[in-house]
Amino acid sequence: MSHGKMLPIAYFFALTLGTSFILHASENSFAKAYSDYQAAVEKGDTANIEASAKTAYQLGEAQYAKDSIDLANLAINWASAIENQVAPNPFIETHFQQTAKANELYKLALANYKIHYGKQALELIDPLLGAAQTAAKAKVAKDYFLDAMAVAEKSDNKKVLADVKMAAFSRLSKTELYTRDVRNYAFDAYDIYKEILPENALERVKATYIVGAVEFADKHDNKAEPLLLEVVKQFDALNFSHPYALSAHAYLVELYERQNKREQSTAHCIAIGKMRPWADAQEQQPIFRTVPDYPMSYAQRKKSGWVELNLTIDEMGFVKNPEITNSEGGALFEKETLKMIDKWRYAPKFEDGKPVTAQTMIRVEYKIDK
Repeated sequence: MSHGKMLPIAYFFALTLGTSFILHASENSFAKAYSDYQAAVEKGDTANIEASAKTAYQLGEAQYAKDSIDLANLAINWASAIENQVAPNPFIETHFQQTAKANELYKLALANYKIHYGKQALELIDPLLGAAQTAAKAKVAKDYFLDAMAVAEKSDNKKVLADVKMAAFSRLSKTELYTRDVRNYAFDAYDIYKEILPENALERVKATYIVGAVEFADKHDNKAEPLLLEVVKQFDALNFSHPYALSAHAYLVELYERQNKREQSTAHCIAIGKMRPWADAQEQQPIFRTVPDYPMSYAQRKKSGWVELNLTIDEMGFVKNPEITNSEGGALFEKETLKMIDKWRYAPKFEDGKPVTAQTMIRVEYKIDK
């Protein structure tokens, strides 16, 4: 199994050109650029993959017809490289420019593939997903995903259909188009993965996490619990750290704490602490927290304040000996804070492979909109 992106865009990632490639003396510069691209891919050199893919595409425009498969493959190579290189912040101007360029390339490849493979060919999945992922508007992305689903369903390839549905869920669940139908894309994909993949296949484990997280968000604890426990079990067996494993433990902490099953919660607090690399001066962050009651008499007077505390976090992630070090606003803020803090849970710090008691500071703010 690989440690790739959760929902890879390229299903038929084109690293090689079509069979029509014949080297002529005038093509030396293109051949060199494409060779550089292949070498960068082999080394996993992300920055050079994008630069060499761009050069190969630009030189390839002079070598191949605009509607050729070879140019389409070069376009997919560059578009995919842009996606892997693009700034993660969507509000940065260069993000929009880079994503727009990738979208343009995917659409070119899609048009060429339709000409050469037909409008229902499985080969269309790659550029359809790429165009969907890079579309500026969610509605446009959804249309591409629906086209990809239609192609996958006609192909009777269950794995491809599951990949498309999971990609659609990942993209659309973060938009205004998130509906029960979009939610069900993830569940449909999970059912397919469960049918065709072994239980330790990374794609199946990731899908299990996503469905478990959705059930957790919907407060379906009886459905979320076995799914999240399965994620934890598989990542323990796979013997490598993954953000989904950390998140699954965190969800289970909250699930058990809100059911007052503190012993079950403790096991996952310790697991999180063991997974995290601890810096000497790192402050511990609560995994599960509750909100204090706002003193009624203070709320009526729109009184604000804050309380700072020093906490001891024991080897099991429980809060011990909370000590108020400073406060502002009144004694009732202090009283409510101390009443609340006993319910918080932390991941214990680890030193030399063992959980240890540690100190941390918190500040609880009380504010009323005036």
